[in-house]
Amino acid sequence: MQSSILNNLGFDPGILIIIVLVFLVFILLYLSSVSIKMSRFMKRYKIFMRGKDGVSLERAFESNFIEVDRIGEQNKIQAQEIARLREQMSRTPVKTGIVKYDAFPDVGGRMSFALAMLDMNNTGFVMNAIHSKEGCYTYIKEIVKGESYIVLGQEEKDALRQAVISYENQNSDG
Repeated sequence: MQSSILNNLGFDPGILIIIVLVFLVFILLYLSSVSIKMSRFMKRYKIFMRGKDGVSLERAFESNFIEVDRIGEQNKIQAQEIARLREQMSRTPVKTGIVKYDAFPDVGGRMSFALAMLDMNNTGFVMNAIHSKEGCYTYIKEIVKGESYIVLGQEEKDALRQAVISYENQNSDG
């Protein structure tokens, strides 16, 4: 079987057949790869669409968007509440210091004490309870930004210093 067309090409027709066969094998491999990918995609698609049609999917997305909006609103409300609590916390006494001492040499047991209670701005009070044989006397001195307008006794100064330092140490450890 001789063909004038193949003779005019100038090369062996067997080589042409081999090239076409290699090309066909390559195409078959490519098609099988695409087929495998498509079947994987269809499995995922069927799982995604299980029991759903376009309308129910739209409703599901809509309800999810509504839920996301609701969560966003809750987040805003919680952020406002946190800001309010932080502002309130800045005015709440969180720094404390206490010094127990003997106010008089004839009364022992360290029954007297100075208690400092300050907020985050070092504003608050120092309470001094002096215990004697006749009774117990309590005095409060206002502290504004770490300073008192009334002269503090040594125990009151120590309690004030302790309140500021103990809070700073507590925060540097944590």
